[in-house]
Amino acid sequence: QVQLVESGGGLVQAGGSLRLSCAASGIPFSRTTMGWYRQAPGKQRDLVARITSDDFTTYADSVKGRFTISRDNAKNTVYLQMNSLKPEDTAVYYCNRVSTILGPFGSWGQGTQVTVSS
Repeated sequence: QVQLVESGGGLVQAGGSLRLSCAASGIPFSRTTMGWYRQAPGKQRDLVARITSDDFTTYADSVKGRFTISRDNAKNTVYLQMNSLKPEDTAVYYCNRVSTILGPFGSWGQGTQVTVSS
């Protein structure tokens, strides 16, 4: 079955950096477009970055130039390097598939909390 395990979150001051990891299993990882989503309290879950099977990346405008998504197919892991963090980046971060046809996998991980203090 699909399993997504996020890690690497924490409390950081504004301007700081964090690197998130997501280990995936039960999916054809190397052929899957993966993404990082985030959900702030009281808000919907939004896609912030995605990476295709051939390493093409796209970003939400709010994180462009500050976040970098990458993947290691040998480890079935996707990463999110977050620099120049802002308080508005505070959210629970999740990884999942990005597909306009299939949508995300129905099984979400527990997410990893990122809190940015001002």
